[in-house]
Amino acid sequence: MIAAQAALETRMLLRNGEQLLLTVVIPTLLLVLFSTVDIVDTGTGEPVDFLAPGVLALAVMSTAFTGQAIATGFERRYGVLKRLGASPLPRWGLMTAKTLAVLVTEVLQVLLLAAIALALGWSPHGNPLAVLLLLVLGTAAFSGLGLLMAGTLRAEATLAAANLVFLLLLVGGGVIVPLEKFPGGVRAVLELLPISALSDGLREVLRQGAALPLGALAVLAVWAVLSLGAAARFFRWE
Repeated sequence: MIAAQAALETRMLLRNGEQLLLTVVIPTLLLVLFSTVDIVDTGTGEPVDFLAPGVLALAVMSTAFTGQAIATGFERRYGVLKRLGASPLPRWGLMTAKTLAVLVTEVLQVLLLAAIALALGWSPHGNPLAVLLLLVLGTAAFSGLGLLMAGTLRAEATLAAANLVFLLLLVGGGVIVPLEKFPGGVRAVLELLPISALSDGLREVLRQGAALPLGALAVLAVWAVLSLGAAARFFRWE
C-alpha cells in the first residue's frame, strides 16, 4: 500500500506544473545564469563550483519544503487527507509514502542538476557518503517544516508563506550570494538556517573536499528533530 501510494504521490508531483517550476526550472535557470554571467562575486575559482552545491540545496528545499507544504496544505483543505486517513493505509504510512515521493523527486533533481553543472565545468570533490548524509538530513529538516506549515495553517496561508520563505532563503541562505557578503551579526543568524547549513556543508565536501562537515550536520540534525517532532505533535488532518 505504501509503495502504491508513493508511486501515486510521485506522479502527482511530476505532473504539477507549479511543482516542476519550483523543483526543476528555477534551480536550473539560476545555475546556468549565474554560472555563465558575472553577476554575483562568488570568490575565487569557477562560479559553478560555488553555485552547484547551493543549487542542489535549493532543489532539496523546493521539493521537501515548498512543494510538499503547498500540496499537503491543499489536500488537507479539500478533505483528501481525511479520506486517506480513514482508508486501510495508516496515517504513518501516508507520511512515509509522501517522504518516498520527495526522495524520488530529489534523486531526479540531483541527477539533472549535476549533469548540467558538469557540462558547465563543475569539478566536484569529496566523499559521496557525506553528500548523501547532508541531503538526507536536509530533506528531513525541510520535510518537517513543510508538514508543520501544511498541518497548522490554512491552505492559502501555506501557499503564500511557503513561497515567501522560498524567496527569502534563496536570497539569504547562501545559495547564490555568499554569506560572507552579509554583516557579521546577520551572518551569524543566517548560518543557523537549514538552507545555509545544507549549502555550506555541500560546499565543504564538494568544493573543499572535507570528509565530514560536522557543524553543518549538527545544525541540520537539530532542525530535523525539532521540525519533525513539532509536525507530529501539531499536524491537523482536517
